Amino acid sequence: MRAILDQQPIRVNLCSLIVTDSRRKTFERAVKLLAARPRSVAELRERLLRGKNTNEEVVETVIARLREYGYLNDERFAFSYASYKVKQKPVGRRRLERDLKFKKVDSGVANEALEMVFSETPEEQLIDQAIAKRLRIRGKPKSRMEAKSLFDHLLRQGFEFELVSEKVRSLTTDYTDED
Repeated sequence: MRAILDQQPIRVNLCSLIVTDSRRKTFERAVKLLAARPRSVAELRERLLRGKNTNEEVVETVIARLREYGYLNDERFAFSYASYKVKQKPVGRRRLERDLKFKKVDSGVANEALEMVFSETPEEQLIDQAIAKRLRIRGKPKSRMEAKSLFDHLLRQGFEFELVSEKVRSLTTDYTDED
């Protein structure tokens, strides 16, 4: 009986060591993933759960610790991602919404970040930059087909239909289409 009682604490300690080791390894993996590139909480959670020797409890503990240390913050991630994309290349709100959704950022958080980004740089200014860049490369549209190509390009960049339509219409003049 005495031998059995002496062995139980060893098992409990061994189990806690395994959990602690698993938590440490998961934490180190999370830090490496965040060092490679910023990620949203949901994106990191999904990535950590794919790893070996982890479970939801360990992952949630690691995520809580990372939030506590300030390494994980969806609001900061969404704002910095959106502002970087806008500065890198003029894109519209719809495109950024889609990208943040793909990054698994909550839609409320994404909308707040987009409001801040587009209050700094209005979408109308961004579409003007996109049009100016396209005109430098291809020149002013000379046919309906070229105008349609510009129109489609601006829609793919995520600008609103009405804004794109207004801008392209102001660029084009009545021309005869040689189709």
